[in-house]
Amino acid sequence: MGRSKKTPKFAVRKNIISSKTIKKYKEEVLNPNKKDLTKEKLPPNVPYVSSALFFKYNTALGPPYRVLVDTNFINFSIQNKLDLEKGMMDCLYAKCTPCITDCVMAELEKLGQKYRVALRIAKDPRFERLPCTHKGTYADDCIVERVTWHKCYIVATCDRDLKRRIRKNARRCLLFNGRLNLLFVPSSSASLSKLAGSQNNRRCHATGSRFTRSFCTTSVNLEVSLSHPTFMVWSSNTGVGKTLVSAGLASSILLLETKPSNPLNVQYIKPVQTGFPIDSDSRCVYQKVSEIFHHRRPSRSIFASNHVLKASEPALEGLVGVRTEDCTSGSIDGFRDLGLYEERELRVPGSVHEGSKLMCKTMYAWKQPISPHLAVERESAFVSDSVLLQSLQQNLLFQTREKDAFGKCQLWNIVEIAGGVASPGPSGTLQCDLYRPFRLPGVLVGDGRLGGISGTISAYETLKLRGYDVAAIILEDNGLSNEESLLSYLHNRLPVLVLPAIPRDLSDNLMEWFGKSWDVFGSLHSILVDDYTKRMGRLHEMSKKAGTIFWWPFTQHSLVPEETVTVIDSRSGENFAIHKVKKDSNYEFISHQFDACASWWTQGPDSTLQMELARDMGYATARYGHIMFPENVYEPALHCAELLLLGVGKGWASRVFFSDNGSTSIEISLKMAFRKFASDHALFCPSQLKSVEGTEFKVLALNGSYHGDTLGAMEAQAPSPYTGFLQQPWYSGRGFFLDPPTVFCSNEHWNLCLPQVFLPYKLNGEVPAFSSREEVFCGSRDSSELAGNYSNYIHQQLSLYRGSKNCASIAALIIEPVIHGAGGMHMIDPLFQRVLVRECRNQGIPIIYDEVFTGFWRLGVESAAEFLGCVPDIACFAKLMTGGIVPLSVTLATEAVFDAFKGDSKLMALLHGHSYSAHALGCTAAAKAIQWFKDPHMNPNIIATGNKKLRELWDCEMVSKLSSHSAVKRVVSLGTLCAIELKAEDSGYGSLYAISLVRQLREDGVYMRPLGNVIYLMCGPCTSPQVCYQLLSKVYRRINELGASAGA
Repeated sequence: MGRSKKTPKFAVRKNIISSKTIKKYKEEVLNPNKKDLTKEKLPPNVPYVSSALFFKYNTALGPPYRVLVDTNFINFSIQNKLDLEKGMMDCLYAKCTPCITDCVMAELEKLGQKYRVALRIAKDPRFERLPCTHKGTYADDCIVERVTWHKCYIVATCDRDLKRRIRKNARRCLLFNGRLNLLFVPSSSASLSKLAGSQNNRRCHATGSRFTRSFCTTSVNLEVSLSHPTFMVWSSNTGVGKTLVSAGLASSILLLETKPSNPLNVQYIKPVQTGFPIDSDSRCVYQKVSEIFHHRRPSRSIFASNHVLKASEPALEGLVGVRTEDCTSGSIDGFRDLGLYEERELRVPGSVHEGSKLMCKTMYAWKQPISPHLAVERESAFVSDSVLLQSLQQNLLFQTREKDAFGKCQLWNIVEIAGGVASPGPSGTLQCDLYRPFRLPGVLVGDGRLGGISGTISAYETLKLRGYDVAAIILEDNGLSNEESLLSYLHNRLPVLVLPAIPRDLSDNLMEWFGKSWDVFGSLHSILVDDYTKRMGRLHEMSKKAGTIFWWPFTQHSLVPEETVTVIDSRSGENFAIHKVKKDSNYEFISHQFDACASWWTQGPDSTLQMELARDMGYATARYGHIMFPENVYEPALHCAELLLLGVGKGWASRVFFSDNGSTSIEISLKMAFRKFASDHALFCPSQLKSVEGTEFKVLALNGSYHGDTLGAMEAQAPSPYTGFLQQPWYSGRGFFLDPPTVFCSNEHWNLCLPQVFLPYKLNGEVPAFSSREEVFCGSRDSSELAGNYSNYIHQQLSLYRGSKNCASIAALIIEPVIHGAGGMHMIDPLFQRVLVRECRNQGIPIIYDEVFTGFWRLGVESAAEFLGCVPDIACFAKLMTGGIVPLSVTLATEAVFDAFKGDSKLMALLHGHSYSAHALGCTAAAKAIQWFKDPHMNPNIIATGNKKLRELWDCEMVSKLSSHSAVKRVVSLGTLCAIELKAEDSGYGSLYAISLVRQLREDGVYMRPLGNVIYLMCGPCTSPQVCYQLLSKVYRRINELGASAGA
């Protein structure tokens, strides 16, 4: 190369200073006409735009996002000391589920000691394990293959080659870990490309955006003290004077001296404050109570304090004398632990009484005076719902003291919301939903202005619809007499108090107004004391009264002492709110217990669906009330029937018969099956109905099955404790009952148990065991030797029955698919039931599936018929169909079954019905629950690819661990069910072996109800696997203690 050519090259190299100048040089060369943004007048801060705005254009990527992680992503997150799941949520501003494939897990295991921490994190129960069907594939190839065939993954990686390979698929988004940044990859969709362009393809640092939407994936065990009054101050809108009401109420409590020997403490809590520090409601209460003290001159001193716990960084800038660097740095949520504290002692000279206390607190503060969810975005400071509730609980319990005696309260708590009843909280959740787990009784500050009647009623109805108790309504008098209309609407159900008009002069310190309002606040104080006293009195008497006037089902009252009666105050999603008393300290509180028996297998909704059902049922009640069903049609019933035929009845059912509960739906199904059998076998002629008299029908069923408590349903099941003479003297057992083989997990293996009747049908080999639960349902088993033995056994038993002197015809087969519920939570070999159905079909016997328990995702699929791979003629559904919110059942049937009831005479019709058949409330609830459970956007547990099913809810390792415990006989985990049979000498439904274990678990916050020596956990289709893991851990710990005590 010549000298002349080298010189320019040297000149160019000499000007290289850093990588930034290289980038600038390339941009100048490649984009000479590009606008110089540095010369443009740009805003100093670009508002944060939620990634949800980006992803909403792709319906396959709705929250909660499933993020597929690779080996390096986990390892670099560890090196950067970042919380992996929280960092993802910070980037995407929504709930994220980290997913890891078997191949990635295998790679972590092969990498050895260096990646041991990464391997431990990958085994965290918050990670969803994705099974791989291929073998010997590299982790990168595995991820590329998965995102090629599946449409709803976001990939998290810091591997350049993997990013390049995935970018080829333009429909994907890529999350990579340079420092946990978010990169939007443009879609081929024009609208999505436009949106991506509007965001300038910007990258958001996880530590910079500091956002995470609140989705509670763990069971938050909230506790609310009842040893003193706690009230929440709500308002119909912002600017109606709720902080002045709080200040007036606090002053009334502290300064009205009814019992000067007992000092009172008042704690005022403002969980969410915007407009800080210019607006500070806790400081306002602190100052106003202090000023009122000097005007009222009481006989007792008061020690007052104001404390601001956390504030966003912009809010700190407005505080005079506070430097940002002086504040304790918070986590990456964008808050600083402010610790701002002020106090004053309001002395009464010569007072001999112990002083009272006023403690005012602001939990979270933002600078801009806007709605909290907007302040979160603009100030990059976020608090999740679960963290906010836990923080509120800690503050409520901080000053808790024991009561000297009933009614002598040492402490009052006043919690004031931000804005109106339905104003959004920091995460966007409406505050009436956000604080619902506490269900604190409230005072509603109404609106006395023009339009205030409507706003106040709307706020009141919003609270009542969510199950809140409102003790009183208080509002400002604006000369419009709004209180009269409110009293008329409420029919005097609760008091409505009126305050004088509030002066609008900002220089007025309002002492004169507080003086005029003093009697009103005194009345409010008395109303709240009375409300608290009545509530506590009722809670105290409930357990005793229940034992004297209730007749509980399936309960021996002599075994239930008064102190063991569970007093339930309310329900929030999957949790009961239980009233408890600590005997040693007389401390009373409300505690949450997970409803682990799903209230007799009916429950499924989380707290969100519970509110949706409440709204929809309220609408149905207001629109329809109750309507007679025969020969009529109305939207809820028609919509529900359509959804049933498109869901659990898809491909076989064409008719829907409504009834009121599971037992009646079974009796209806028997009538349908018997008529179908009689019609198919020409046992009667429609023109000669009397010819069928004397014909006797029986059912074919399985030992251990249970189909309901009514007399007709009991006749279709084998003898059991439920059908004995003590329970049902009329029972004769109109059926032929077979012993089924069962499947269970024991010693970490899934095993098959054949009953004694199968001994003549010897297998060439040993009784098969299964490598996994999935193998139990494998269709390839149909060609196995075992299937042939099943067929021979069934065929021989039916032949023996027909060859006997029994003149009754087997006119129906009725089975509980896969799981026998009340019979002890036994899992029946699906191959046996499939062969049984096939044999009955060949012999013209109608098939009935009793899916009252198993239907609607209880076992992980919408209908348990999917496990069997064969459809019935008739099927019964109830319980979870309505989300368990109200009784309703249906019996689905084929058109052939329906045709068997056709004729010229009404006597040929199905003469069965109930007064509340297809009631609008039940149909509305069913339509909502059916759609909700199967919608992946509403139910994060739904695996949308292929045939819809629930992801694994019960941790496989923990289930295996339980199955190998010395105190455990067997475990069955499937869908939302995890059943555990304990080893006991007195087994069976009458066993009392598990009672002590159940009581201990209730103390742990798990409400269980055993089936003899069988205990079971039952969650809902929407329950987080993390919650299920916590439940299993508590059960294992208690079983461990039980085994240790038994060994001792």
